[in-house]
Amino acid sequence: MEHFTLHSPMLGTIARVAVSVGEVVSAGDELVVIESMKMEHPVRVHVGGVVKAVSVRVGDTVNEGDELVAVSAVDFEEAEIADRVERVDSANREDLSRYLARRHLVTDAARPEAVERRHAKGRRTARENIAALVDEGSFLEYGAFAVAAQRTRRGESDLIANTPADGLVCGLAEVEGRRIAVLAYDYTVLAGTQGYVNHRKTDRLLEVVRRNALPVVLFAEGGGGRPGDVDAPGVAGLDVMSFSSFASLSGAAPLVGIASGYCFAGNAALLGCCDVIIATQDANIGMAGPAMIEGGGLGVVAPTQIGPIDDQERNGVVDVRVADDHQAVEMARKYLSFFAPNSGEPVRADDTVLRSIVPEMRTRAYEVREVLRVLADQDALVELRPSFGVGIVTALGRIHGRSVGFIANNPQHLGGAIDRDAADKMARFIQLCDAHGLPIVSLCDTPGFMVGVEAERNAQVRHFARIFVTAAHSTVPWVTVVLRKGYGLGAQAMAGGSFHAKDLIVSWPTGEFGGMGLEGAVRLGFRAELEATQSDAERMALEARLIGAAYERGSALNMASHVEIDDVIDPAATPDVISRILDSTRERAVGTHRMIDPW
Repeated sequence: MEHFTLHSPMLGTIARVAVSVGEVVSAGDELVVIESMKMEHPVRVHVGGVVKAVSVRVGDTVNEGDELVAVSAVDFEEAEIADRVERVDSANREDLSRYLARRHLVTDAARPEAVERRHAKGRRTARENIAALVDEGSFLEYGAFAVAAQRTRRGESDLIANTPADGLVCGLAEVEGRRIAVLAYDYTVLAGTQGYVNHRKTDRLLEVVRRNALPVVLFAEGGGGRPGDVDAPGVAGLDVMSFSSFASLSGAAPLVGIASGYCFAGNAALLGCCDVIIATQDANIGMAGPAMIEGGGLGVVAPTQIGPIDDQERNGVVDVRVADDHQAVEMARKYLSFFAPNSGEPVRADDTVLRSIVPEMRTRAYEVREVLRVLADQDALVELRPSFGVGIVTALGRIHGRSVGFIANNPQHLGGAIDRDAADKMARFIQLCDAHGLPIVSLCDTPGFMVGVEAERNAQVRHFARIFVTAAHSTVPWVTVVLRKGYGLGAQAMAGGSFHAKDLIVSWPTGEFGGMGLEGAVRLGFRAELEATQSDAERMALEARLIGAAYERGSALNMASHVEIDDVIDPAATPDVISRILDSTRERAVGTHRMIDPW
């Protein structure tokens, strides 16, 4: 029989002696409790046996290493002493039971009526949206036990039951294995308003986001400040840092905003800072809700009148319009995928289709999105702001598994001319790509910038200059492919400021080039000769010959012979050419903080 002695692990006072000589003990039993610095430290036996000696009494002071209890180890079955050992079931602990009950109260299961109301409207709860967005089991919540700052006017049980998480569910999670942060305003709690406590939660989480440059997904539904939070210190709360902190993340990592239902005031302010805004059919987005409008003496309006989706899609506030919460979450996952390594084998269309999209007739319009659909890997294309600035198409996509940003002139709108809204749309998209390290693929088919008396009333000088300034400061790889027209300053803008400003400019055989449109150049440059003709027929014939000559002079092959462009390529080879040049360029390290203009 083996004898061993338990010794004191520290200096302290004996608070309790749980055994006596001759008592049978089992492994894990608590034999002595030592009190040190107001904390109790149990001393346990590691093997079963019989107590042979007890060297201390309650109240004794012991030093580290002093003998406490001697035990003779005995080899016996646990069952033989089961009736002599008191076992504590951890599930019956009072503190654990209290925690589990409180944890339940912050879940959807504790509020079936609120959940039922959401489902009746075809909507998901904040927690359901998060669960659908993130990888299963990855959500680490921050501030789950928060309640509204209204303890002086409402009981604690009321606040726990009716203001769970203070109306903001937030934390860290993973999407396809990549760590992100997510914030979801809960419209079932005080109409999704922003309270004192949930602002503190926001600020806490955003500091973690800032330190780790994490992407953020924001579910913005509800209003702004909550006047009912009577416990909040101060007067107006205008010193809250949430808006500044969120805005400071712009360009550091992708910021994705999802709007569904009513999104007003503070919720809309955060939403507007996001790189991309995804909105559902039933979204209403505005910087003020009905109460603020009425309070300002501007009349009584229904919330559905404020910023309806049709308006906000057309004016460029909304980047992607979807049907419902389900599609919004799926789109958010797809958007985030462009900023992560591609995990699947890309599926390609038949690249030879590219040879036939641009018509042989140089004045015939075509759908440039067909070019994008073939260039991009299948199911790897997301167009942004399709109903705003329609002269330019902007989209995220992949070519042979590599994420890129596409910019393309739309020849079905003003012949591909760039107007004010198209310029703004393009400049901001360049910023987005540059901030997150996405190479730019520009598809040029433009007669140039929009001209005219009316056009200049729209401050085009400044708006067009945004493209040149933004492109000049971009550092990501940039490839320009001229599909057909490449004229004037507009074509230079599509190439990043100059045909030799970026990494590669190539043309399809259909390319045509000039300082301005061929027809206009002929009519201006050869006015005297045209006016000297004797008849309309003679003048038209001369004009046709001059335009033909100008076309030959400005053809893609002639441009390449003068090295004003780098090459003329087979349209079917375009994806391969783009991939090869991107393989040869140095990608800028993501992490350089570049702010993205909200507009």
